[in-house]
Parts: sequence; structure tokens; C-alpha cells
Amino acid sequence: MKKLLSLPPNLVECFYDIEHASHNEWFCTSDPIGAKLGSGGGTAWLLQACKEHEGNASSLTDWLSSEKRILLHAGGQSRRLPAYAPSGKILTPIPVFRWGRGQRLTQNLLSLQLPLYEQIMQKAPDSLHTLIASGDVYIRAKEALQDIPDVDVVCYGLWVDPELAKNHGVFVSSRNNPEELDFMLQKPSVEELGTLMQNYLFLMDIGIWLLSDRAIELMVKRSLKSDGSIGFYDMYSDFGPALGRHPRIKDKELNELTVAILPLPGGEFHHYGTSREMISSTLAVQNCVIDQRAIMHKKVKPHPAIFVQNAIIDYTLTAKNPEVWIENSCIGKEWNLHCRNIITGVPVNQWHINVPEGICIDVVPMGENDYAARPYGFNDAFKGSLENDSTLYQGIAVKEWLSTRGLTPDMIEQNHDLQSARIFPICSSIDDLGLVMRWMTSEPDLEAGKTIWLQSKKVSADEISAYANLRRLTQQRDMFRKNSWIALAKNYERSVFYQINLQEAAEEYARHQLPLPEALPDSAPLMTRISDAMFRARTLQLQDVNGQLANEVAKEEEKAFSLMREGLTSTVNHKQQPRLSVYPDQIVWGRSPVRIDLAGGWTDTPPYSLMEGGNVVNIAIELNGQPPLQVYVKPCKEYKIILRSIDLGAMEVITTFDELHTFNKVGSPFSIPKAALVLAGFHPDFSAESCPSLEAKLRSFGAGIEVTLLSAIPAGSGLGTSSILASTVLGAINDFCGLNWDKHEIGSRTLILEQLLTTGGGWQDQYGGVLQGVKLLQTHSGWNQEPMVRWLPDHLFTHDEYRQCHLLYYTGITRTAKGILAEIVRGMFLNSTEHLNLLGQMKQHALDLYDAIQRNSFEEMGRLVRKTWQQNQLLDAGTNPDAVAAITRQIDDLCLGYKLPGAGGGGYLYMVAKDPEAAVRIRKILTQNPPNNRARFVEMSLSDKGLEVSRS
Repeated sequence: MKKLLSLPPNLVECFYDIEHASHNEWFCTSDPIGAKLGSGGGTAWLLQACKEHEGNASSLTDWLSSEKRILLHAGGQSRRLPAYAPSGKILTPIPVFRWGRGQRLTQNLLSLQLPLYEQIMQKAPDSLHTLIASGDVYIRAKEALQDIPDVDVVCYGLWVDPELAKNHGVFVSSRNNPEELDFMLQKPSVEELGTLMQNYLFLMDIGIWLLSDRAIELMVKRSLKSDGSIGFYDMYSDFGPALGRHPRIKDKELNELTVAILPLPGGEFHHYGTSREMISSTLAVQNCVIDQRAIMHKKVKPHPAIFVQNAIIDYTLTAKNPEVWIENSCIGKEWNLHCRNIITGVPVNQWHINVPEGICIDVVPMGENDYAARPYGFNDAFKGSLENDSTLYQGIAVKEWLSTRGLTPDMIEQNHDLQSARIFPICSSIDDLGLVMRWMTSEPDLEAGKTIWLQSKKVSADEISAYANLRRLTQQRDMFRKNSWIALAKNYERSVFYQINLQEAAEEYARHQLPLPEALPDSAPLMTRISDAMFRARTLQLQDVNGQLANEVAKEEEKAFSLMREGLTSTVNHKQQPRLSVYPDQIVWGRSPVRIDLAGGWTDTPPYSLMEGGNVVNIAIELNGQPPLQVYVKPCKEYKIILRSIDLGAMEVITTFDELHTFNKVGSPFSIPKAALVLAGFHPDFSAESCPSLEAKLRSFGAGIEVTLLSAIPAGSGLGTSSILASTVLGAINDFCGLNWDKHEIGSRTLILEQLLTTGGGWQDQYGGVLQGVKLLQTHSGWNQEPMVRWLPDHLFTHDEYRQCHLLYYTGITRTAKGILAEIVRGMFLNSTEHLNLLGQMKQHALDLYDAIQRNSFEEMGRLVRKTWQQNQLLDAGTNPDAVAAITRQIDDLCLGYKLPGAGGGGYLYMVAKDPEAAVRIRKILTQNPPNNRARFVEMSLSDKGLEVSRS
């Protein structure tokens, strides 16, 4: 999916460098200098420039259909947001949200707005290849996106009050058909909207448009002048009003386009068009969440509308400094700030400066060594002649500002428009820069400042944007941010440090060779200490160019996992007092089905589930008519523990506590029963009584113990075998020892058992098998990860019409989950932006599938299973190796959806055939073309019992 950007001309040349962007993924250009193309003409120009850049000689139609593209219009002069005019509003740095986890310290408007557009494009029908959006907004959707109709034009909007809508475009629809556009208006009056509301609904245009290739071709056609060049054409005032059932502009071809309007679910619209909006929008985003439990740091700012980032500050901000924005700047103790001050680009200085209320300071690097001094007013529009009494500069009439300093408009070059007026001096000395800034703002009588201004070359706002050295500006920001990393880590209790993307933090620490923060005290929150250990491990790993720090890296990683185990094991009553509760000749028999996860897998895995909670939809299934996992426990006359595995043909006799405690060796055939017996109280770590030896413990218990396992399923199956086998063992031992655990407690202790084994894993496997049928399992954040269960109807799995459409095929390809698990869990520990965003989508996706099953929508359920598989591959590409892809290619068009259960990589393939006939064809194809001599179909059926335990 390629991103096409229309940017200020000066930014185009260095965009790829300062944003570290790939030429394969991004294309940027600017509108022709001096030309006004409008959003429609600008779209035509951007597409044409990209096509020519690619050297594509095919027709526009063929080129448009070749891939999906996101177009962002981010050019313009940015008159009302001067601070970020040179680099474009789209690269405005945005402070980390106090409630957000996994955000980057380097984030900007572009990086924040793009994920929503990508989600929309992923959900869009195949016929919609182009999304067009504006670069000066941040739009959030707090709820899942709805289905997108297959029409020519899809426009997103928000329900708003008429008072806000009057400043924007408005989509009007009939109350009888609210999703179809009736007509579009541009900036209608409140009175007009009030009249319309009697029979119509209206949504405010938020600037997200999806267009078919036909719609794009017509827009390009309307943008062409008679000589074939591109002229002015506006999407919002020309193209939009020609759409709908009753368009306001008559144009036969455009009038025939089909149009749908969609309210953005849980939508929020934050505009970054002006200085005031930059602060008010950022404040609104910060206050999207006010639940103190969701805000991770404990800092209370002196005023909520104070924002500081990428800065060195030796100045105390107070409640008297509202609406202050400091970025990429050094503020010394001799500064004096008030309110409505925006300070950007100021290099390290020793200035003594008073910045009056409503005055902003902007310093822009010019050339290799110089700076432009650009003070301005908080609400300045940078518009109007300097001869005009109504033209304001620094909040007062520009003529007054000039007069106060002994100047007249005719002394200023290009004085016909404030944006073009050459009033901003170029300085090579930082001291001179400070003096002239004082003269231009609060000290009009400062002769030294006036002298510098008079002797300096002066440039206009337009020229600053055209000739700013953006690489120097970025380097300065990077230097200030380097100091910010250290300060944030040092003040972790009151900063966002451990909630940001720690992968990026580790990369920056390694790149700048920053010293690691001081070790956290044991009193620090456990999750913070876990994050700190993994951050240290990753930083050391990146710094370790010679492999000399491998032991330290391993030590810190183990510390992170160990602390997590500590937190999880603290949620259960450790000490157990097992008592023999069967007759000497009795056998306890436990058996369980396995599970298939349909959606939400991975969101159950710590540490993600501990931080955010998880949602999983899964089903419990029997194979070939029987539960495939079975455990037998019986008394033994000798005071020892005997472990047997029928399927592995293995046996082990345990006579000491030390032998029982050797459960964390990966690959041991008896790790699970050993750990289960430890948890049941047969080891001092979990025993309520003190015994000198295992023999003494078994004598106190009343017998030795013999445990026999049967797993009638191949290793690496992806069906949750190891976790569910652990639950089955715990369930049988629970009954054998009279421990009185219910199914939920068995599930919780299975999670602890897996942590003891250091295999990690979440909770969905064991609950998926222990609990019968189809269900949604949900947990909240916190150490207690016992899920709430919402049972679902089984009609789509058991009714004759659908039962035979569910197919299970053993691929004969095996892959253990631990390698996949470890890498994804590291991403969770490090608050990886990509991991957390995707896991958040997977969590919501589970609710979508839950809803589809509740509505008995078989087709939608199948499509959502396909989406689950796509999400799993985005999380880890190794989920779908070539050997598996070769299988699915044969049956793809016969399935609504399919996936490898669990971590993927091999094992079983679950398929949802389109209909019974397709199921027959799938069976025939894969039976006739097996990938190996182990591959085969296995009959699956929904389990209505889950874990069962009985006695002989």
C-alpha cells in the first residue's frame, strides 16, 4: 500500500532522509510553484507525478487498479501555524498521550493519522483503490470500523452540532436512507442546517474519501485544462456538490457515480490548522481518557494546556502559563514566559528575554550556519497589506508595530502581504538572535536589537519555508531529544518513559551511547520493573557489536520473565495440603477436548493481557469422536512418584524433591506432571506442611502416586495441546488429592504452571479446552487473569447445514510455539507500537466475530476467520511458511476462511468451506495431493462437556 504525499517544496527534497522513509512505500512531490490546483487538481497532479516517477507507461485505469494508495494533501503555506510551516503541518511533533502505551517520542501528525487510513484501506472493497485525506488533522475511531459498501465514492463524516458544521463541508442524507448521499453543501449557515434537519440528516465532512478508479478518472478529467495541463479543481466545492441523488452541480458523469456516507464509529476530529488549534486539539486528545487507572504516570502538570517536548528547560512553568507549547528549544532560567506562548526552534542560549502574553518565538535554521528570527502573534493570520490598518502582527496592527520601532510600511520589501513581507532578520550569532528577538517582541527601544535588524538580511515567511535547512532543524530536535531520554528515565515515576515504545528508546540509547538509567528500586511497580529489565536487555543487545554482552542480555531478559512469573504466581494461594481422597484400588480419569481459536489469539498472552486485558473466541472440539487428552492417576503402594506416557513410551520414577523440581527442562516428557505435582503441594515451595523428604511427604499424604498420560495428537499441533494437557493433569490431581479447585481455578493454575515451565503462553488454550462449546473469553488488565465467559450458540457448528463445512486437516508440518511466542512477547514487553496496535485490532476483531456468531451469520463468521489468519501473519510472518501456503493455495477459493490454530507455522489447518459441496471438493483435493505422508483429515466435533474427571 503506497503513500503519496503533497508537501511544501522545501520538504520534498529531504523528506526521505528526515523521516527515514522508504522510496518503495512513499512518494512525495509538491504542487507546481505559484500554481493553485485545489484538492482535486492537486490529486490529479500527485497521481500523475507518481505514475511518471515509476516510469509506468500503462493507462491511468490500469495503473490505478494495480495497488491501493493513500494520498495525503499536506502542502500549503501554513500561515496560521507558522511554527511548523517550513516542515509542513503534517510533521508537527505530537506529545505522547498520557493514557497511551506504545507511542513514540518521535511521533508526529503523520505517524498518528496513518494507521486509521491503513485500516480503512484494508477493510475497503477491492474496487476502491484510492483514499484521499488531509494532512492537518488527527482523526480517531474509538470503535470498530463498519463494513464499507462497494460504491464509487465513500465519504466519512461525524455527527456534530450545526455550530461546528457551518465551518466545514456537510453531507446531507434523507432520514429514510441515511447511508446514501443526497447532496453536499460547503459551509452552510446554522439557519440552513436547522431547516434541513426537519427531513434530513447531516454529517460533517472530516476529509476521508475513498474513490473507485472511475471516480478518480473523472476527477482527473475535470482537473485538465484545454491545453492538457492540470488546473484548479476542488474536491469539496466542485467535485463533492456534483455527487448524490440530488446533486447541487449538474454534471452527468459525476451525477451517475454511486456514493455512500459513513459516520466514523466513535469518531473524533482534531484539527491542527492554527496555533490555537494545535494546543486545543492536543489538550483534547490528552483528555480523551480521564480514568486515572488508565493513566500510567503520576505527574500532575501545573496547567493541562502546557506542552513541552524535545526541549531543555531550566525554567519553572506554573499555573499562570496556560496554552504554552515548547518544542525543539532551549529555555533558560532568565526567560520569562506568560500564556499563549509557542516557542519553537530556539537553539541553546543564554538569553534574558521576556515573552509577553500571546507572543510566539520561532527560530528557523537557514543555510549552514544562520538562523531566521520569526516572532509572531498567537492568533496572527499572516494576511493583508502592511499599509492596511486591519492587518495584525503580534496581535496588534502591523502599522502600530512598525511605528513603535521607528519603521514605516514602505521600508519593508514586498509589503503587499504580510506573508510575503521581508521583516524577519537572518542572524549568524545566537547572541544577536536573542537581542533582535527582544527588540521585535517586548523591548522596542533596545537599540542593539534594532541595529541588528537594520543591518541584517531579511526574509519573508514564504522565504523561510522555501529555504529553511530542515536537516539542521531535525538535527537540533534530535539533540534536544537525546537529553530528554535521560530526563524521562530519571523521572520515570512522573514521566511517560516506561509506557512509550521502548524498542525505539533502546535504539536511541544505543545510537547515542547513552548510559543506562539507574537500577529501579524494589518498591517500583512490578510492571515497571519488568519493562525496565526488557528495555535494558534490548539496549545492551543493540550496543553489543562484538557479542561480549550476551550474558548480561540473557540475565536482564530472564529477570523480566522471572518478575512476570512472580506477579502471576502471586495471584493464587501457593500453599496446598493434599490429602488422598480415593480408595487404594481407585483410578481417577481425566479427559479433555482440544481447542481452536477463531479470533483474538495472542491478546490472552502476558504481558499484553496484564496491561490491556484480552478477548478470545474459541471452540472446544473432540477428534474422531473422543477427547484426545487423557490422564490417569492412581495410588502407588511404594512412596514414590511414577510417571508414564503411553504415546511417548516413556517412564520416570521420582524419589526426591530435587528430581520433582526438574520440570523446567524444555523437551522433558514429564515437565507438565512434575510442575502440576509441585503446584499441588508435593514440593516445599507450595506445601502447607514441612517434610524432610519426598518420601516423608508421600507418607503423610497416604500413598505414592502413579500418573499416566495419553496425548492422542501430534506435537506442535496448534490445538493448545500442552496447556490443555496441563489442565487435565491438574484436574485429575485436584480430584485425587481433594484440593477442591473448580474449572476456573484449574485454568488459573495452568497459567502459573506454564510460567513455572518458562514456556510462557496465555490463558485461552486451557480455558478453551476445559470449558465446553463456543465462547468469548475476556479479561481485564491486572495480574488476575481469570476470564469471564460469554457462551455463544453452537448452531453454526452443529446444525446439519453447517457442521460438515468445518474441516480439520493435519498438515504433517510441525513447529513449536516457543520461538514464535518469545519474539512476540518481547515486542509486548517493549511496548512495540506495531505489536500493540495490531493486538488492539485483534481484541476488537474477537468482538466482531462474537457478534457474527450470535447473529448466526455463517458467511460473515467464515470471512472473519480469514481475517484472523491475516492478522496472525502480520504479527509474525513465520506463521505461514511456504509449505503451508502451498496447501492453502489449492483450496483458497473454496473457503470462506481458514487458519492454523494457535501460534501457527504448522500442525492442523482449520477450514470453513463455503458450503457442503465446497467441503467435499476440499477433501478430494487435499486427499489426492497430500504435502507429505503424514497429512490427513481428522474428524472434528464440538465438545459439549469440556474437561471431565471421573473415578473407577
